Amino acid sequence: MKALRWHGVKDLRVEQIEEPKALPGKVKIKVEWCGICGSDLHEYTAGPIFIPADKPHPITGEQAPVVMGHEFSGQVVEVGEGVTRLQKGDRVVVEPIFNCGKCTACRQGKYNLCDKMGFLGLAGGGGGFSEYVAADEHIVHKIPDTVSYEQGALVEPSAVALYAVRQSKLKVGDKAVVFGAGPIGLLVIEALKASGASEIYAVELSAERSAKATELGAQVINPKEVHDVVEEIHRLTDGGADVVFEVTGVPPVLEQALEAVRIGGELMIVSIFEKEAPIQPNKIVMQERTISGIIGYRDVFPAVISLMEKGYFPADKLVTKRIKLDDVIEQGFEGLLKEKSQVKILVKAE
Repeated sequence: MKALRWHGVKDLRVEQIEEPKALPGKVKIKVEWCGICGSDLHEYTAGPIFIPADKPHPITGEQAPVVMGHEFSGQVVEVGEGVTRLQKGDRVVVEPIFNCGKCTACRQGKYNLCDKMGFLGLAGGGGGFSEYVAADEHIVHKIPDTVSYEQGALVEPSAVALYAVRQSKLKVGDKAVVFGAGPIGLLVIEALKASGASEIYAVELSAERSAKATELGAQVINPKEVHDVVEEIHRLTDGGADVVFEVTGVPPVLEQALEAVRIGGELMIVSIFEKEAPIQPNKIVMQERTISGIIGYRDVFPAVISLMEKGYFPADKLVTKRIKLDDVIEQGFEGLLKEKSQVKILVKAE
């Protein structure tokens, strides 16, 4: 089958590899759509970050080259021995987290914090930038007929956003600010709407992404158009936001995001940073602010799918480009680097 594999920084290759099999406990899925994630882009430009390059991953036993893609939907075409919850023809999405099941975090049910945690499509195990994926039954979730395959490809990134909001201190009626209206930032806006935020502000430079944020219901603050972003946020929110979400991964923005938090409020870091980001601890201490962070998600896929049935996280507003697997490098990865107007690019292997 055809698949996109990571060989090194700026070295992705669409190659012919062997189709996976539905081994015991697994189902074979024909991939319908797979989204390009910010994490995929980081691996392309600055990896390896999550990809095991020098030695095999402790759970998958694989190392580069690995098939990429972890935001995908598809249909079950084959069921392995011992699988009871799924059957051929089921429409599904995959929660692509590998965990050991034995470490302290796993024993506490916090499988996304596993000592050996890895992502399908990054740590091995196949990936959605391919024609087929074989996945363990317990990480596969059914989607209803009312949720399209395109919508299904957004379940994984939407889970990151919903998990970030659920793990924050946000309460119904609170005011929130999202720094960065890229794909995850826009999904955080949706999650904030679903969670009852009374005011949502987005800090974003891109005109196209600002338009998307506005369309989703946020009030946009363009750093080029205001004298001081932090001062403007304090003016609009009467003293700072209850919760600020940092979704850019840009070190100077982290300091701004912290200063935008009200007294006793919270900064929730959603980004993965490629470089160190220094902050002044007194800005936490003197205002009794809290800084929190999340990685991935846990136990939220069913909630995301239910919210999608109610119209949240709409694919028609978030997907800006659809391409074939053969074009994924130039039009997908390079396209995202060159075209800041792109939000979510979906890829189909055909």
